[in-house]
Amino acid sequence: MAELAVLYDRIRPDEKMLFEALDELGVPYDKVYTPQLKLTFDDAGRARVPWRVAIERCVSQSRGHAVTRALEGFGVQVINPAHVIEVCGDKLATNAALHAAALPTPRTGVAFDGEAALALIEDLGYPVVLKPTVGSWGRMVSRLNDRAAAEAVIEHKEVLGGPQHGIFYVQELVDKPGRDIRAFVVGGQCIGAIYRTSEHWITNTARGATASHCPVTPELADLATRAAAAVQGQIVAIDLVEDPRAHNEWGGLTIIEINHTMEFKNSVSTTGVNIPRLMGEYAISKL
Repeated sequence: MAELAVLYDRIRPDEKMLFEALDELGVPYDKVYTPQLKLTFDDAGRARVPWRVAIERCVSQSRGHAVTRALEGFGVQVINPAHVIEVCGDKLATNAALHAAALPTPRTGVAFDGEAALALIEDLGYPVVLKPTVGSWGRMVSRLNDRAAAEAVIEHKEVLGGPQHGIFYVQELVDKPGRDIRAFVVGGQCIGAIYRTSEHWITNTARGATASHCPVTPELADLATRAAAAVQGQIVAIDLVEDPRAHNEWGGLTIIEINHTMEFKNSVSTTGVNIPRLMGEYAISKL
């Protein structure tokens, strides 16, 4: 049986490209549809886990984290490991790790009550961005331009209730030049980057932003690889902005978040880098 597995719950263009790259590399691997995976922590369960290495590609963060935790119990090296998913899947945890590593992020704060959140926003100064700590594709991200907007959104979250709505994660709005940067890091190397440009203040390709080639400068490569190391990420995408107010050794580059199950379908032709092949080669190197 194959020693390498790709864990997925939906086959997107990204997964098809990864399968094609692994086929071209000629390495045996199993495509593991995680919704149908059953594991028991006994000899029978161990017999169902022949893999030494697995690439985690689940769209569902909770499912991907759970299956990674389970497989690690059987000694499987999962890329990325569960502790990386935990940090990168939570914006607050990511920001805390970046802060501990003395890496630049926008001015950020967190509060755990509506009144405290409003005071925090006033301290940071308008405009600010209120984000859920868990989520992707720019969903449920609110731009707050004044106190009236802040009061309305905070009240809305308090009425909705639930543990996530009781955490108010707030960042200053960076006056970026109509674009952000996504840098790809595989095995400690920054292999390429793209600009994501949009007239909307959320510059995310899932929200219609256009991808174009971004040169990997020494400053970008250094900051991206340091960010990956701060969260111990093996294959990750670093989202950054060019902050005209930031004066740092990276030329004003500032980290927004880190993606542990990165999408790359719009980036291979844009960068000229065969990202899925490099992902496959890295996984093979761990066998």
